[in-house]
Amino acid sequence: MTATVVRKRSALTKGQLPKFAPYIVLAVAVIVGAAILALIGFNAFGWGVVSAALFTIGLVAWSGAVEGARKAKDKLATCLIVGSFLIALLPLVSVIWTVLVNGIPGLVTPGFLGTSMNGVTGAFDNKAVEEGGKVLGGIYHALLGTLQITLLATVISVPVGLLTAIYLVEYGNDRPLARAITFFVDVMTGIPSIVAGLFAAAFFFAVVGPGTKTGAVAAVALSVLMIPVVVRSSEEMLKIVPNELREASYALGVRKWRTITKVVIPTAISGIASGVTLAIARVIGETAPILVTAGFATTINNNVFGGWMASLPTFIYTQILNPTSPSNPGPSDQRAWGAALVLIILVMLLNLGARLIARLFAPKTGR
Repeated sequence: MTATVVRKRSALTKGQLPKFAPYIVLAVAVIVGAAILALIGFNAFGWGVVSAALFTIGLVAWSGAVEGARKAKDKLATCLIVGSFLIALLPLVSVIWTVLVNGIPGLVTPGFLGTSMNGVTGAFDNKAVEEGGKVLGGIYHALLGTLQITLLATVISVPVGLLTAIYLVEYGNDRPLARAITFFVDVMTGIPSIVAGLFAAAFFFAVVGPGTKTGAVAAVALSVLMIPVVVRSSEEMLKIVPNELREASYALGVRKWRTITKVVIPTAISGIASGVTLAIARVIGETAPILVTAGFATTINNNVFGGWMASLPTFIYTQILNPTSPSNPGPSDQRAWGAALVLIILVMLLNLGARLIARLFAPKTGR
């Protein structure tokens, strides 16, 4: 009986690689890759590339010899797909690692999140470098400016974008106006951010006067970038609402505007909220339009409608380009990396918030 079971198992596994075959090939590829790189000059990136190439060649060749050409092609495709994924992941991991290594020292500095750059001069940075003291100055003014400008841009963009999407889906019916709006939305989606900043600056130059730079002007510039994203995401979410829901509402005698507000939008609110959150994450890191429209400040400005205002992207830009102490740029670099880490954290929180909103507002399913 036992011999019969063993024969059946052998027949089933005949012509197949053992389960541990990829691990064996990987170990050999890593060792051989290290040996090759040791001869021509070792570096971690080259080691990874050579090892991956040897692993792919070895596994495909072994599979072709044991399992045949069909399984070998399958393993080749699998290796190429996994390799492409890892290559695409490398820049992301590298960026996050670099920002973490360089940004944590600035982030953990006492007062970094709660103080501004008001009164901080190069003398303080020179003293911090020469005497090994604490680096003074923080990002409170820039963080506050970022939140104010982004909030005002959201207040402007969301109603305009959502109402435009409602018109295109519910009332457009392929009319000339709807086609024109779609065309201009597509154009706005691809415009460079600096063009949006120049547009807002020129608009307020004509309406208010020359040299007008405030947080509100920056919010208008960001709204030009946000509106196409909100329109596109909201339009797609409204399109996937089943027409049966609209028809059922109309059959009960409900007017169209009320059907939209009570049936269509609540059904699509999950995707709409998620799209709005991602639109905010897309513009929160813009630098060029903020420099053109809001300028840069080292003090706290709570009035988004008056005076120059700093933001995290412009703070990073100025700290790197114009260090507080040109002879000792280390403290300015530390502040810039800390601000970059805070900005990445904000974007990650916004993306997590988008997922949470999508889950909370998703239509309930079930009996």
